[in-house]
Amino acid sequence: AMSGALFLALQHDSARMERGGRLRSSEAEDAEKGRMKRTIIKDWKTRLSYFLQNSSNSTKIKSKKVGKHRTYFRPSPEEAQLWSEAFDELLANKYGLAAFRAFLKSEFCEENIEFWLACEDFKKTKSPQKLTSKAKKIYNDFIEKEAPKEINIDFQTKNMIAQNIQEATHTCFSAAQKRVYSLMENNSYPRFLESEFYQELCKKTHITRTAQGT
Repeated sequence: AMSGALFLALQHDSARMERGGRLRSSEAEDAEKGRMKRTIIKDWKTRLSYFLQNSSNSTKIKSKKVGKHRTYFRPSPEEAQLWSEAFDELLANKYGLAAFRAFLKSEFCEENIEFWLACEDFKKTKSPQKLTSKAKKIYNDFIEKEAPKEINIDFQTKNMIAQNIQEATHTCFSAAQKRVYSLMENNSYPRFLESEFYQELCKKTHITRTAQGT
């Protein structure tokens, strides 16, 4: 009877140790996840500040001193939540656009948003000479085979662009831009909305915005 009791006690101990071991390993996993999450968010913020400072979103800033600083405000959670209502809401917001670019960079597909921005800029170009030179640059950067930032569009569209840029018009890249827009809207945009970084922007934090220096 004594040996039976001893056996049970030992079994109970080893089960407890196993549970303890599991507990410890899951705590370690959580800590590791926490560390990774912080690293991801830190990387994001570095990229984000880069895109904000080099924003090609040419909103002309009147007063350099106040204006420039004010454009880079961290949005309120309410503002950030608006971005989930429509992809256009996100693209229209300077901080949102920079955050989305930082996200695409982390997914190695930033050429999509860069192409889209280049097309937006192209459509606003007034001078015919500039239109032609910009069209060639966009073609060399994004469209031709082995282009440094080659976008994923079909062969027919690429061919059409190659013909059209000889006499560039504002609609040269329309089909390709639509294609890339829907690619981002259907793939990257939903993933962006689920990302740690976006979730963090939507959280109502107890830190006041003034305390954050924004």
